[in-house]
Amino acid sequence: MNPADPDSFSHRTERLSTGRTYHFVDQLPTNYDVSRPTLLCLHGFPDLWYGWRHQIGPWTRKGYRVIVPDMLGYGQTDMPSDAAAYSTKKLCDDLAALLDLVNIPKAVVIGHDWGSFAAGRFALWYPARVLGLIMMSVPYTPPSIVHMPVETMAERYANFGYQVYFADNTATTEIESNLATFFRLLFRKPNKTISWAKMGELKALLTRKQNTNLTNGCLLTDEQLDYYVSQYSRGILGPLSYYRTTKIRYEEEKGKSTFTYRLNPPIFFRLPAGALPTVLGAKLPVLCLYGTEDETCPPSSLRNAHKFIPQLQDVALDGAGHWILLEAKDIVTEETSQWVDSLLRSYRTNRL
Repeated sequence: MNPADPDSFSHRTERLSTGRTYHFVDQLPTNYDVSRPTLLCLHGFPDLWYGWRHQIGPWTRKGYRVIVPDMLGYGQTDMPSDAAAYSTKKLCDDLAALLDLVNIPKAVVIGHDWGSFAAGRFALWYPARVLGLIMMSVPYTPPSIVHMPVETMAERYANFGYQVYFADNTATTEIESNLATFFRLLFRKPNKTISWAKMGELKALLTRKQNTNLTNGCLLTDEQLDYYVSQYSRGILGPLSYYRTTKIRYEEEKGKSTFTYRLNPPIFFRLPAGALPTVLGAKLPVLCLYGTEDETCPPSSLRNAHKFIPQLQDVALDGAGHWILLEAKDIVTEETSQWVDSLLRSYRTNRL
């Protein structure tokens, strides 16, 4: 497994029982021991399985089976045209079917960005399939009891303005026409001189051809950038569809609650039935890794996550931004390995 060579990983493409075809890396360790945990790794936006390239090899050498799908709409996985296909419940159904396909009853589920959100929801919809939960860059938030459109979210939190653009259909063709620029803008170290997250900024940078040096600070080499562009040759409709499911996700989760909580400031959330003992109680081990310079992970969001998951452990990666799989790749690899090892020891002790 060579992070510089995507073909050096073990790739599979399979039709799931849900009817959708997924591409995924299924990396088995030498002398595979089924008693060792399987790691199911979920990428975010606008990433691919490739985002985990630095972690797959070391984790496999530790004895873990590592399964990393291209999420729905990405890479070589199916890309439905209907946004409703990308609801989190349907994504979780796919992930459960993927575990069925590879005959894994339970896995440690690890997610980054949108993958972190999906991992948290997987623990709600399929708690019996989760050994442990690791969330990266996006802390856990429970389902809301009120629908909050992305426009309202952007009014409250200025740095979410880009989500309004992603939710607009016009973004699809504009981004597809400027893919290389788009990736250079998003895959960056923390940078105060180039702002794209607030309302209208990203569209302006993509369509007005502003004279901005995007090479300095970009985390991708030219070869890596070429790989991303090639894997998005079908377009970006699928990945953007995740941002167009706000109301759909709300409707899915509505009526599933038995518990309602109140935060300070007053924000109300609804929790699916049965979620309290597994996600918010003491049974499910949960770890959160985040960069201290990541504006998408403010301290308030981490504090709120602790309110809903009392047993949550968190690790701050000093100086890192959003792309911790690249910016702090060795630390992420080692922190995760140590946590999963301790999780395995705990399970073995409790069985004695």
